[in-house]
Formats: sequence, C-alpha cells, structure tokens
Amino acid sequence: MTDMYNKSKGYHETPEEIEYELRAKVGSVWSGGRLFIGMYTFLLASLAFAYFYLRTANNGLLWRPHNVTAPTAFGWSIFALEALTAVLAIYGQWRLRKGVVLDWQVAVWTGVLTSLVALFLQIWETTTLPFFPGSSGYASTFIGWIVINIASLVVGAYWLETTVARSMRMRKELGGDSPELSSAATARLFRANVASMTYFWGFTALSGALFLALFYIL
Repeated sequence: MTDMYNKSKGYHETPEEIEYELRAKVGSVWSGGRLFIGMYTFLLASLAFAYFYLRTANNGLLWRPHNVTAPTAFGWSIFALEALTAVLAIYGQWRLRKGVVLDWQVAVWTGVLTSLVALFLQIWETTTLPFFPGSSGYASTFIGWIVINIASLVVGAYWLETTVARSMRMRKELGGDSPELSSAATARLFRANVASMTYFWGFTALSGALFLALFYIL
C-alpha cells in the first residue's frame, strides 16, 4: 500500500494526455459558442412565429391599428451599429489570423463602443414609441424584440470587452510581442473564444436585418 501511495504522489501526465485535455477544452469553447447561437436562434424563432401568427390571424383587426410603426430612424441606426460591430469583429479576427494583434484590439475596442451606442439607442427608443406595449399584436411582439435585442447587445458588448481584456492580460502573463498567436494553452483557448464571439456578432447582425424588415419596413 505504501509503494502504491508513493507512486501516486509521483504521477505526472504525459504530453499526449495534456494535449488531449487541451484539445477537449478548445473543442468545448468552440461547441459551446455554437450551441449558444443555436439556443438564441430558437428564441428568435419563437418571436418570429408569434409575429407571423398574430399578423395572419389579425383578430378584430387589432394586429396593427392605424398602421402604427416604431420610429424608423432608431431602427435603422441600431441596425447600422450592430452591422458595423459585426464587421469590426470579423475584420479584427481576420487581422488576428494575419498576425496583426494591434489591429484586432483596435477593432474590438471600437466594436465595444459601437455596441454600447446601439444599446443606448435601443433603450432610448422605448421612450419614444407611439403605442403602448399591449395595445396591439404588433406592439406586443415589438416589445418582445426590444427586450431580446437589449439582452443580445449586453451579452455581445460584454463578450467583446472581456475578450480584448483577456488579450491584454495575456501579454502580462506570457510576455513577448504576440502571445495571442503562440501555442500556449491560454492562447489557443483565447483564439477559440474569439472565433465564437465573431460568429455570435455575425449572427446578431443577420437576425437584426430580419427583424428590421419585419418591424420597420413591412
């Protein structure tokens, strides 16, 4: 028993086992990001179903009385900022893959600013609506969209900020000119997180275009 105990104290993982665990962690970050987007898709799909159901039923002609519409200037401005943030995230990831980390950091910090401005405008829009939340089917589904979009912008801005902050912290921990591009475990996990964040913002821009058409154009 004593020999077995002493051997267990001296146990060390092999390089193959360490690499396998690291790949599993990177895969978890990759899969988790895509699963989160999948769950977000179901949430948006439920809102889209409610929109088309109420619009088709139009019980008592209460779907959209007097053809009310949310302020289009806010809608276009918010969507433009969301699309710009997505473009910045995509451009930043492209530059990161090219090895230009500074360009990535500038793009992401700019994306944090544009996403926060979009969040501010989305909240401000609620004070300028020409209808009450439960006054019609259109009003009810639009308020649902505002709540979802506010949550999306909060999550997206937080994800952007924590990712670039992690990059700056990594420089202090690992040192060197571009530790984000190294083969260190934290760097590989960081790049997987950047990819997931970029996919999320791309999907946010696409879904924003869909609901811009539903609530502001059609």
